[in-house]
Amino acid sequence: MRHIDLSYQWSPASGTSAPQHPTSPLRNPLMDLLQAVRSCGSISGAAKFLGLSYRHVWGELKRWETLLSQNLIVWEKGQSARLTEFGDKLLWAERQAQARLAPQISALQAELEKTFAAAFDPQLHLLTLFASHDDALVHLQQFSARQALHLDMRFCGSVDAIRALNEGRCNIAGFHAPLHPSPQSLIARTYKPLLKTGQHKIMAFALRQQGLMVAPGNPLSLHSLQDLTQAPVRFINRSLGTGTRLLLDDGLEAAGILPQRIQGYDQEESSHAAVAACVASGQADAGLGIASAARSQGLDFVPLWQECYWLVCLKSVLESAPVQALSSLLQSPSWQTLLADMSGYDLAAATGQVQSLKKALPWWQFRTPHTPS
Repeated sequence: MRHIDLSYQWSPASGTSAPQHPTSPLRNPLMDLLQAVRSCGSISGAAKFLGLSYRHVWGELKRWETLLSQNLIVWEKGQSARLTEFGDKLLWAERQAQARLAPQISALQAELEKTFAAAFDPQLHLLTLFASHDDALVHLQQFSARQALHLDMRFCGSVDAIRALNEGRCNIAGFHAPLHPSPQSLIARTYKPLLKTGQHKIMAFALRQQGLMVAPGNPLSLHSLQDLTQAPVRFINRSLGTGTRLLLDDGLEAAGILPQRIQGYDQEESSHAAVAACVASGQADAGLGIASAARSQGLDFVPLWQECYWLVCLKSVLESAPVQALSSLLQSPSWQTLLADMSGYDLAAATGQVQSLKKALPWWQFRTPHTPS
């Protein structure tokens, strides 16, 4: 049994490509050669029919015979070229496959043409975005697609997203942080080495709330991180590298709470939705997440922090058409109305406007303050 590889190619939109012979959306060059030899009765006739040189057709047929370890042509001097039994069977099998799969092949061709049409449309823009998971970003992806801006989005941790930006694996990175953390906080110490003044520019995306997702009615009366240390509270955590895990660890450090005092601290999930599902199913009593994730699972939400979700890019791409399109979209009344109507979200000051790190993050100390002796 031979392995089958599928491929595709582009051709001019008009039907100007010679030669004129029966085609299918899914073609194989060997089958074209065999069909031409059968129809013309000679290698030279097949070459002329296909618009190729005799030498090329002869060489390709010999190459295919070597590759398949089978004779395809009866090579008898002075006689018309004809297919071997194996060559005839190959054409028969190809006709059978085409007949059976024609609807699926045509549908696949149409889908490929539709998808690639975006690449050839000069009015359509593409941005690759690595970002911490956020429900509003999912809505933005859907909204922007209708505005000729496609966001190729991959959700990962905030720290991983910024690293991906710095390594050239994306155009935009999404991360989140509280509005007023201390310059000495774990959050500032983590993000500061990843972002450089003069190299990065930042846009505010949205304000959102982070807090505890708990069972309806909050039966264990959980209102703070300290409450998570009380038995029998079972906690479900986020993965290392996520902005929410960083937010928790920063809060625990600031409050002087040792992580090992929280039952379930080492139990991790990869998204807000997964944490909410664990709490909703009774596998945990609480988890940290955003308000919209809690509401989607019918949970109560105890707000602990208001934070800003930021989009950051390199200064070198600021003037590119895709980044300009994103900035304009974020400032549009239609998008801002949609965002304001989402549960747990508010508009940030200067949403969508490009700012320097120093202006956008006043809590960021780029110079070590002088300490009097």
